[in-house]
Amino acid sequence: MLVDSPPEQSAEPISPPPSRKHHSLRAAGLLLSLGVLLLVCIASIAVGAKSMPLSDVWHGLFHNSGVGNDVIVHDVRVPRTILGLLVGAALGLAGAVMQGLTRNPLAEPGLLGVNAGASAAVVTAISFLGVTSLTGYVWFAFIGAAVVSALVYILGGSRSATPIRLALAGTAATAALFGYVNAVQLLDSAALDRIRFWTVGSLASADMETIRKVAPFIAVGTVLALLLARPLNAMEMGDDTARSLGAHLGRTRVLAMLAVTLLCGAATAACGPIVFIGLMIPHIVRTITGPDMRWILPYATVLSPVLLLGADVVGRVVTRPAELQVGVVTALLGGPVFIYLVRRKRMAQL
Repeated sequence: MLVDSPPEQSAEPISPPPSRKHHSLRAAGLLLSLGVLLLVCIASIAVGAKSMPLSDVWHGLFHNSGVGNDVIVHDVRVPRTILGLLVGAALGLAGAVMQGLTRNPLAEPGLLGVNAGASAAVVTAISFLGVTSLTGYVWFAFIGAAVVSALVYILGGSRSATPIRLALAGTAATAALFGYVNAVQLLDSAALDRIRFWTVGSLASADMETIRKVAPFIAVGTVLALLLARPLNAMEMGDDTARSLGAHLGRTRVLAMLAVTLLCGAATAACGPIVFIGLMIPHIVRTITGPDMRWILPYATVLSPVLLLGADVVGRVVTRPAELQVGVVTALLGGPVFIYLVRRKRMAQL
């Protein structure tokens, strides 16, 4: 009688399940991204339009005397870096939420009219109310972003809104509001220079007062956006599937629009409309992490400031002793890169 022998044991170790392996790789990638962000922050503080030795940078950071290079480091470069961190994270996170909300990998925060609303409010404040300080722009920009977001939500059908309706309503609002902005600039030549400096997108006027005003809005928007990862994952599979999984579509859309308004409104208020960050970074992240919003959102939060601060450093160096505003640099760098990504045969899909 034949007796079945037990199967031979393989000498090779058993591999972990693919999901666990992918989880470990994504976690390692996120830690690596944090390391890159730290290096870029150091570069943002150490490198500028004025060249100075690292010893002066260190002295300005920890032994500020209130004069010379210490003032440049402590009162100019440090606030600029902190604001770049906040604004970059806000724009990237808002873009990722927008792409999940509309199920469109090419969507960005301006699709809901948030940038246009903020710009229209700031232009109105400058031209008709005589507001001249950057800290004065913050509240007007945020109110404008909030009002337009609410209007787009109503025009899109309120609780019955669909991604297509929201996109169409946002596009119409954006066209009308930027037409208004251009008209005001043409009619009010005295305010044109101030409006033009703000609308180009810049970190040059960063100060701690502006940071204190926008930081609470960005913090609340960040927490809200990260909490929406699971509902947005469900919505990416279609409305019917999302409902069957227990997602509340209307509530998720309202909260997502609120998060985008808080994030993008505060960022636009502080620096002006900066393009390509919220469009390009989430799209690149999706090619790394796949379609899972639980990973896309944290990655976008970390990598977007890398691009923004990196572009700001480049703008400070290439035209020394003058500066090229970060909004111009992101457009120059982002345009060709994004065209390459779109033309790739294997573009990331939602």
